[in-house]
Amino acid sequence: METTPCNGSGDSSVIFYLMGIPSLPKSLFLPIFFIFLLLYLLILVGNALILVAVVAEPSLHKPMYFFLINLSALDILSTTTTVPKMLSLFLLGDHFLSFPTCFLQMYLFHGLNCSEAFLLVVMAYDRYVAICRPLHYPVHMTPQTNAALAASAWLTALLLPIPAVALMGFCIAMVVSFFPLLLVLLSYAHILASVLRINSREGRSKAFSTCSSHLLVVGTYYSSIAVAYVAYRADLPLDFHIMGNVAYAILTPVLNPLIYTLRNKDVKAAITKIACPQETKDTGNPRLRGAIPSSLINTTAQSK
Repeated sequence: METTPCNGSGDSSVIFYLMGIPSLPKSLFLPIFFIFLLLYLLILVGNALILVAVVAEPSLHKPMYFFLINLSALDILSTTTTVPKMLSLFLLGDHFLSFPTCFLQMYLFHGLNCSEAFLLVVMAYDRYVAICRPLHYPVHMTPQTNAALAASAWLTALLLPIPAVALMGFCIAMVVSFFPLLLVLLSYAHILASVLRINSREGRSKAFSTCSSHLLVVGTYYSSIAVAYVAYRADLPLDFHIMGNVAYAILTPVLNPLIYTLRNKDVKAAITKIACPQETKDTGNPRLRGAIPSSLINTTAQSK
């Protein structure tokens, strides 16, 4: 990224020149634009579906899903701070970014990603209370407590990114992100110890299954950070640095909705109910009869 004066005269305003992917031929700008546009639409649609499903389905009005919609909102906002400008660059050749716009973009991007890191900590704490202290769960995870925990994670967006943005320090942002990882690992150390004390194999499997989606999201989030950090620190061509940052910005928001819809039956059922309401209501539909045991259908017919 290069800085140039706004004009050649007395105006000392600074603008940033966005290089994009330096070695990418201009003939590939349009295909890359459509790839990033598709990824951005997947992020918007996938996370919006989770938001609507959790809000509309009463059975999902639980702390775990309350934190999930906060995570979806963060993913939408964090990608919206960067991806539209990226799309504008590849489609329109819009390489320039004013200093105030760049500063605001960095502030929001680092802030929202810090919030996501701390929200993952809150979600780990929720799983810790549910598994290690199940009898105390309704007392600890009240709506007021959940709102306070979520608000605390969001407030980090206003406070923690200030040093990273003021010093333009990528490493500072990484340190801020890795501190929550220690808290997540601490929570799961307690969870693992508690699960191993469960005698039944079925009980252990059920306990682990409640954590699997969150663990995959944590793994994806910190894997993308690791890729970005290695690309930043290693002596690699500039294109690798840029692609590492792209992975950090896009990978997790794309995968989060897939993880929670594919691995969570409740969320999947709620989204299906919204997307295909007629099919979920009309059990007499021929397409659904194959999923209903024939003995049950016959029994129902005889009772009538």
